[in-house]
Amino acid sequence: MLAAITLLLAAALDRAFGEPRNAWHPVAWFGRAVQPLGPLLLRLPPRAALLAGGVAWALVVGSVAALAWALQQALDQLAAPWLAAMVAALLLKPAMSFRMLHDEVAAVEAALQQSLDAGRARVALLCSRDVSTLDAQAVRETAIETLAENLNDAWVAPLFWFVVLGLPGAWAFRAANTLDAMWGYRGRWEWAGKVAARADDVLAWVPARITAALLWRPGLALRHLALQARQTPSPNGGWPMATMALRLGISLGKPGVYRLNAAAPAPSARAVTQALVAARHAAAAACAIAIAAMVAIAAIAATAASGAPA
Repeated sequence: MLAAITLLLAAALDRAFGEPRNAWHPVAWFGRAVQPLGPLLLRLPPRAALLAGGVAWALVVGSVAALAWALQQALDQLAAPWLAAMVAALLLKPAMSFRMLHDEVAAVEAALQQSLDAGRARVALLCSRDVSTLDAQAVRETAIETLAENLNDAWVAPLFWFVVLGLPGAWAFRAANTLDAMWGYRGRWEWAGKVAARADDVLAWVPARITAALLWRPGLALRHLALQARQTPSPNGGWPMATMALRLGISLGKPGVYRLNAAAPAPSARAVTQALVAARHAAAAACAIAIAAMVAIAAIAATAASGAPA
């Protein structure tokens, strides 16, 4: 029950305050701490880089999980459960983020209403692709894709791993996802970042499909959805993005890489608004399901304990 209260408080903190400044954000601290590893890994030949990248990933993610486990154990020793839940919520909140994602995508559309250049500049904050040649429709596509994909990475997946493994699970996923964002690229990171990329694929596999289920609506054929999701290079990102495209009846894509729901029209300003509404509903549903799951798990554990022989 304490875990459910922790999650409810963390979600309330996200809704009320969003993200702290980078100076106070543990994810930003994490990124700065591991940044010196990058140049060291990139100097190595392929086989050595693959091995060193895997060892670095295990040590970094393992250390984060161990620290979170130690903090959780300390909280379990507190005499006041309400205080433990409040502190745990403060520790959990930075591992999950929806309000900032929502607000940043909304800001892209607001910037587009001013000018195309403003829209490009704003969407550049959300993605790593070259935005200099994007037209207004492509800017909206990028914003909606970012919303759908990061609904999983920033919200559903941390919730999933918190339900499964508690605070260590949520923070291990956040660390793994951050390393994928830093190292999980082709080109010069092909070998050093391979373990980070594959590990993120594994950890996000189930949550990505849960995210797609939360965005799904009656009338969307699951077989068609699966075919669309496989159009993207990522084994996970295509699921929430394809579901969003089919739900809104729009086409989404990355030039020269993939095109989802290709026969549909490009997104309009109205489609961005609809995507934000769909994401809000999915995020709320994910939180409610996670809380219900933890309450059920606690009830089952309590029943089993009461029935155990003294």
